[in-house]
Amino acid sequence: MNHSLKPWNTFGIDHHAKHIVCAENEQQLLSAWQHATAENLPVLILGEGSNVLFLEDFAGTVIVNRIKGIDVTESAEAWHLHVGAGENWHQLVSYTLDNHMPGLENLALIPGCAGSSPIQNIGAYGVELQQVCEYVDCIELATGKRLRLPATECRFGYRDSIFKHEYQNRFAIVAVGFRLAKVWVPVLTYGDLTRLDPKTVTPREVFDSVCHMRMTKLPDPKVNGNAGSFFKNPVVASEYAGSLLASFPKAPHYPQHDGSVKLAAGWLIDQCQLKGYVLGGAAVHQQQALVLINQNNATSDDIVALARYIRSQVGAKFNVWLEPEVRFMGANGEVNAVEVIA
Repeated sequence: MNHSLKPWNTFGIDHHAKHIVCAENEQQLLSAWQHATAENLPVLILGEGSNVLFLEDFAGTVIVNRIKGIDVTESAEAWHLHVGAGENWHQLVSYTLDNHMPGLENLALIPGCAGSSPIQNIGAYGVELQQVCEYVDCIELATGKRLRLPATECRFGYRDSIFKHEYQNRFAIVAVGFRLAKVWVPVLTYGDLTRLDPKTVTPREVFDSVCHMRMTKLPDPKVNGNAGSFFKNPVVASEYAGSLLASFPKAPHYPQHDGSVKLAAGWLIDQCQLKGYVLGGAAVHQQQALVLINQNNATSDDIVALARYIRSQVGAKFNVWLEPEVRFMGANGEVNAVEVIA
């Protein structure tokens, strides 16, 4: 257990793995997986480790997916991008804008790799990955067989997909296909974007505004280790939302297509006066209550204890029970994060 995972997770938690392998192509990834399974070792495939919390040392092989490449084809209506799973997400967003292919600008500065984006169905400022995803290319780890899954079969939900369920340990994502429509429609429903004029706004202005919001509200993982938004925004029944808004008329809320209402987890935490709250080496970020930071050599136990405390405080005040968006990793793989902090 002498391979430190500290450089491979943005929380900067110092657990170790038995083996760490960087895979730059599908064959290297498959070989590492098959070698580990032949030795009966657990395997974890990581992108940039920007959405994981290691709870303890990992008892097997961590494969870091670094499969690169961006290929662009064009149809009359759209640009079609085929992107290697190991491409940095924000660099991909910048590349599309630099090449006059808008559509990803609301998703600027989300940490992580392209290959991780479908797993969580990443989203920000009114746009979710499922709106721009065309397909996901996987390899079946046991056989090496390639599979192209159209977006319609990825079972995308709020921070959810088939890759968090039955495809989780059987398949590895090697590439993602994107479809960016040539007729660009700005999405200006959140935050500072609401101040922009939909008639004159440019994709670059949306990108710049999103980057500004994220950089002023969110800590730099290189300074304070973090995994971005720690909790999902809870979705509640409209009746409950109505009673909450009667007591808290200024509560941010976003009606969903199915009649439910999404609440802002950061606002709920903030109402419990938890910004800046410190527990061990972990803390709630001063500017954005949704982000937990490694403030002073935090252990994973510190972060779990802080998350548990936040969940209990919000639950006691609002009867809303937050669920982590961050994936929790035990010695043999992912564990149920809600059960860990319940």
